[in-house]
Amino acid sequence: MTDGTLKGGVNREGIKYYNNLIDELLSKGVQPFVTLFHWDSPQGLEDKYGGFLSPNIINDYKDYAEVCFREFGDRVKHWITFNEPWSFCVTGYERGVFAPGRCSPWEKANCSAGDSGREPYTAAHHQILAHAAAARLYKQKYKAVQKGKIGISLVSNWFTPLSRSKSSVIATRRAIEFMLGWFLDPLARGDYPGSMKELVGNRLPRFTKKQSKLVKGSFDFIGINYYTTNYADSLPLSNGLRNSYSTDAQANLTGVRNGVPIGPQAASPWLYVYPKGFHDLLLYLKEKYRNPLVYITENGVDEANNKSLPLEEALKDDARIEYHHMHLDALLSAIRDGANVKGYFAWSLLDNFEWASGYTVRFGLHFVDYNHGRKRYPKRSAGWFKRFLKR
Repeated sequence: MTDGTLKGGVNREGIKYYNNLIDELLSKGVQPFVTLFHWDSPQGLEDKYGGFLSPNIINDYKDYAEVCFREFGDRVKHWITFNEPWSFCVTGYERGVFAPGRCSPWEKANCSAGDSGREPYTAAHHQILAHAAAARLYKQKYKAVQKGKIGISLVSNWFTPLSRSKSSVIATRRAIEFMLGWFLDPLARGDYPGSMKELVGNRLPRFTKKQSKLVKGSFDFIGINYYTTNYADSLPLSNGLRNSYSTDAQANLTGVRNGVPIGPQAASPWLYVYPKGFHDLLLYLKEKYRNPLVYITENGVDEANNKSLPLEEALKDDARIEYHHMHLDALLSAIRDGANVKGYFAWSLLDNFEWASGYTVRFGLHFVDYNHGRKRYPKRSAGWFKRFLKR
């Protein structure tokens, strides 16, 4: 993509837009953390060679990253290569509900093409290699001059055994390895978790020795996005005729045990409030991955978009205040227990379009009135954060 090697070259209007945005943030005393890829794969590359299903994406992504390093790196000091590669690969290639909408024919999304047992792993493999290629380029060519850091943001639930049985405990371990370890084991150790290699078999791509060396240690920091915790229990082995990422871990995940939720349920059906899981996840990172430098790049909770609610009522988001209060307490506890966490971002500043949920849920500290020019109003949580930060 550098110097016009792809058709169309570099979009100078796009460069101008982000230059203005970065400069405005800096003028307000805000140091931006810039995410290079948040599930917005260029349609041209999807059409040309299948996007992240092809190894061709690795060099194209590296070239794109270099444009950003070159144009913005004099002011940007924290680069995030990918946001939530797990979400992109699972929802886009296993479930088929997010772009590019690929999955096996038996999945609920009724995709026109795809393989839920192979493509998520292929796309993830190429994202890991693309991350490593961009990180290596940055460290070799730009880091010493620009004095910045580069990392990746990984989403992970925490998991706790559904019962005290040995099978439930082992299933819990597999669940975290198939979500967090899928990406962090290669980045920290140069290879996928043993459970994935055993259970996925030849559907899981292999790193060459050269690739393993490139990937291992290819980060200055790890971003962690945490929202919720699930119970995990052993899932019987599938018959092998319908291979899928969702069954490969042989773990049955749920937010409810004996009819009782693990915590209060938010508007999104997958989001149960469980702050202890936040603490436990951070201590797991400390103990399993030699305590990497961590930034919490997302943490938050949503409410339903109730269109009949008067504005003054919609701004009373006490549940969000409680969520952040409890999670910041859990974060402080983890830091006191030795977790190497250096920053925290709430999701999110504003209500926004939440992917497949659209405008049906609201995660923002600020209410956005979609019917009247997207006017913004601070919710109670915005005031709470303001007072909290001034303490």
